[in-house]
Amino acid sequence: MSTPFLKRLLQSCCRHNFSWPHTGVHGQDYQICVLCGATYEYDWATMKRTRRLASAEDTGQQSFPSRQA
Repeated sequence: MSTPFLKRLLQSCCRHNFSWPHTGVHGQDYQICVLCGATYEYDWATMKRTRRLASAEDTGQQSFPSRQA
C-alpha cells in the first residue's frame, strides 16, 4: 500500500478537528485539520469552509525544499 493512498484513506475516515483560520502567503484563508492535516479553503464572509485545497503531495510537488547535508 502506498503512503499517499494510505494518507488519503485516513483523511476520509477522520472526524476533522480544525484549527483557527489562517491567512496564507498569497492572501488565501484556510483551515487545517489538526488530526489528519487536510487543508480547506475558508470564507470569512460566510464563516465556513468552502472546499478542500490540494496539498503538495496531491499535486506531486515537494512542500519544502530538501536540505543538502
